[in-house]
Amino acid sequence: MLYNIAAALICIVFLFPLYWMIITSFKTELEIFQTPISFFPKSINFNAYFEQVREDYNIFRNFLNSIIISGAAMVIAVALSIPAAYALARFRFKGRKLVILSFLITQMLPTSLTLTPLFIIFKNMGLYNTYLAPAIADATIAIPFSVLILRTYFVTIPRELDEAAKVDGCNVFTAFVRIMIPISISGVVVSIIFSTLFAWADLMYAFTFINKQNMWPVTSGVFNFMQRYGTQWNNVMAFGVVSVLPIILLFTFLQKYIISGLTNGAIKG
Repeated sequence: MLYNIAAALICIVFLFPLYWMIITSFKTELEIFQTPISFFPKSINFNAYFEQVREDYNIFRNFLNSIIISGAAMVIAVALSIPAAYALARFRFKGRKLVILSFLITQMLPTSLTLTPLFIIFKNMGLYNTYLAPAIADATIAIPFSVLILRTYFVTIPRELDEAAKVDGCNVFTAFVRIMIPISISGVVVSIIFSTLFAWADLMYAFTFINKQNMWPVTSGVFNFMQRYGTQWNNVMAFGVVSVLPIILLFTFLQKYIISGLTNGAIKG
C-alpha cells in the first residue's frame, strides 16, 4: 500500500509539468498571469494552436525537417551499432575492453565539446547546410548508447545457436541477420526509439551546422514566440504540446518493447 502511494506521488510529480503545459496552452495571456492561479482554464482557447500555422511560420515545415534529420540519424546509428555490438559481444580481439570503455567515456562528453571539430569536418566534407550534418552528429550520441544496450543481448545468446546455424548452412553474416537480430528485437527497437529521440530533441547541432531557417528542426520553432518585448507563453506551451506529441505516441505504442528492452538489457548486462 505504501509503495502504491509513493508510486502515485512520484507519477504526479513527474506528470504535473506536462499537465501544466497542456492547460496553459488553452489559457489566454491574461489568465496565465492572474492571481490566484487557476489549475484549469476558465474557457478553452485554441488560438495558441492556430498560431502554430500562420503566414510567417508553419510548424509542419519544421516537423518535416525533424523527421528527415531524426530518420537519417536513426538509420545511421542502428546500421552501425548493431554489427558493432555483435562484434564486441561474440568475438575476442585485442583492445576489446578498451573499445567498450571508449563507448562509456563518449557518453560522458558534453555536446559542446564536439561542436568545433565536427563543424570543421563537415565544412571540409561539403556537408555544411545539409540535413546530413546534424544527422551524423546526432548519430554520434546515439551509437554508444545503442552499442552498450545491444551488446548485453548478444552476450547472453548461447553460442550453441551459432553452431546450429552453421550446421543448417548459415555463415557468420546470415546467422547474424536471420537468427541474432530477430532474437534481440527488443533491444533493436529500443535502439531505434532512442536514436530517433536523441535527434528529435536536438537543437544545438542543427543551429551549428545549418544556417538556413527553412531547414531548422521543430525544436527551433519555440523562438518564434519569444520576442523582444516578452514571451507568448500560451503559444510556447501549445508549441510544446504539438512538438512532444509524436514522442508520446511513439512511447505509448511501443512501450512493451521499450520496457522489455531496457530491463532485459540492464539485467543481462
